Amino acid sequence: MKRLLIALLLTASSTAASAADKSCLAEKYDGYIDASLAWYQDLAELTTTQYPELAEVSDWFLEGRKHHFELNRTAVHYYLDNEPSKVATEQSVESWLKLSQQDVKQLSERDDELGKIAKATFTDRQSKPHPKNYELRSAFADLLSHPKQIDTILQKYNQAIADVTKVQCD
Repeated sequence: MKRLLIALLLTASSTAASAADKSCLAEKYDGYIDASLAWYQDLAELTTTQYPELAEVSDWFLEGRKHHFELNRTAVHYYLDNEPSKVATEQSVESWLKLSQQDVKQLSERDDELGKIAKATFTDRQSKPHPKNYELRSAFADLLSHPKQIDTILQKYNQAIADVTKVQCD
């Protein structure tokens, strides 16, 4: 009887630790996603400030980034709960999830929240680029080649990623 009780206690504590670990991992990945979305939001705002004529394409670009990152967030949460082997938590947080175009297409066929978000990303990837996409990319290249212009937003992003990296989930 004592052995059974000990075995049940060990199993229960292992399950609780596993649930806590999944929660910690999900929160860590959320931090990465939030930092990335903030980076792209800041970059889009800086670009639009310097190139007001690119406001529409900048919004289009930012919407695509949001779809991409929210898909990754939702997929990581799903996989941590259902298929943990698909999340490479032994790597840096930026490399935890690798979704191929085929993976995104397959996920887009699901009938749940993950499928809905994957469908938006899949549609983005299949659609024609915005007519001013090249001009936007050129503006990004110009901004990124002048570190002083992006220093504030880059420091903000780097600090957010450093904070995420410090999180230890065991």
